[in-house]
Amino acid sequence: MLNFSDVTEFILLGLTSHKEWQVLFFFIFLMVYIITMVGNIGMIVLVKVSPQLRSAMYFFLSHLSFVDVWFSSNITPKMLENLLSETKTISYAGCLVQCFFFIALVHVEIFILAVMAFDRYMAIGNPLLYGSKMSRVVCMRLISFPYVYGFLTSLAATLWTYGLYFCGKIEINHFYCADPPLIKIACAGTFVKEYTMIVLAGINFTYSLTVVIISYLFILVAILRMHSAEGRRKAFSTCGSHLTAVVIFYGTLIFMYLRRPTEESVEQGKMVAVFYTTVIPMLNPLIYSLRNKDVKEAMHKVISRIRL
Repeated sequence: MLNFSDVTEFILLGLTSHKEWQVLFFFIFLMVYIITMVGNIGMIVLVKVSPQLRSAMYFFLSHLSFVDVWFSSNITPKMLENLLSETKTISYAGCLVQCFFFIALVHVEIFILAVMAFDRYMAIGNPLLYGSKMSRVVCMRLISFPYVYGFLTSLAATLWTYGLYFCGKIEINHFYCADPPLIKIACAGTFVKEYTMIVLAGINFTYSLTVVIISYLFILVAILRMHSAEGRRKAFSTCGSHLTAVVIFYGTLIFMYLRRPTEESVEQGKMVAVFYTTVIPMLNPLIYSLRNKDVKEAMHKVISRIRL
């Protein structure tokens, strides 16, 4: 029986064992990663340089893009390396670090999405007081919570991962170090890790999702009280991008982490993980830019300035 610290490396089995598919996946995910980096870094820069994007909504959006940059960078480069590598290994330290940042960034993102829902309620429910209620100081306090709480939660969860024991089997049926496949190959220390993973995921997803749902219930009431059809259309348009991001992100994570790890769930989770580790970070800036008039106008102005 080997402690986590006695294991020098793990073998990541990845998405497929077929060589031809590995090469194809390499180019697909490389392109997705490049688009993700360009889109999210572009969103951060756009919010920074555009005067019309100085409201709280875009401040939180820039932080969502910042998290997506790190979220994707924590997983994709190693996945790309292993797709072309014969060994497909990750060191035990690298595995722990990947676990730590993955759990931290997931929690940061779900609570940023909750904060963004609250911000939309303040903008639509109290438009006259929005500027004063959502001041820079308030925004800094609201955005601090996801980071502090997310990284503290991840520290505790990673320490429980460190307590797993392995009996020589070091092949992880995944393309990154995720908790469910690690629990599946461990031979001791799994009880505490498995149930703390489910409880923590359940509590945090439920709490953040409750904030989102309550915020949108109040938003719906505020919209129904509006007399202007144009005002209602604009309110629905503003919330549409955020709701799309919430449904996609929460749906995939709940499918992955609120079930006990089994061979079938780990295999299914691997396919779902592709979506939330690579595709969602790429989609977020597209969702918010294509459905948002202010962002599109800011992009046109920046492009016009560059051309001049």
